[in-house]
Amino acid sequence: MGEQKVSSLVTGGAASAGPPLGPALGPLGVNIMEVINSINEKTKDFEGMKVPVTVIVNSDTKKYEIEIGIPSAAALIMKEAGIQKGSGTSGTEWVGDISMDSIVKVANTKLEKSYASSLKSVAKTIIGTCVALGVKVEGKTPKEITAEINDGKWDSKFQ
Repeated sequence: MGEQKVSSLVTGGAASAGPPLGPALGPLGVNIMEVINSINEKTKDFEGMKVPVTVIVNSDTKKYEIEIGIPSAAALIMKEAGIQKGSGTSGTEWVGDISMDSIVKVANTKLEKSYASSLKSVAKTIIGTCVALGVKVEGKTPKEITAEINDGKWDSKFQ
């Protein structure tokens, strides 16, 4: 049973039959538009973000499955903060602010794919990414919010 994989980064909800996917799928004998539509359906929640996608095609039956990866933490945070790009001068210029609920939401999205033991530790990693992007959490700097998490102030959010 031969299997062929086509992996690509697509923009959520906006994959097209053009390169890179179309030309790669063409020779595999699958209905390209069907595959593209399915990818767009599965990635529509990640609109505007780069999403890793793998299409696995069975060479014999032409059946295919689509695996959708998780956008980077940075992409998820920027979506939550409603910003297009991070701060060019992290640590001095702040370009966004997100709620602890957003942090928890992003951490939950990432938790499945991470080897961290707890939601809390993933959340701290996500907050670390906020530093690089110049995004505050609940109006506080990531450093301040991490200290509060360590003190247990946000534990109710990590249940």
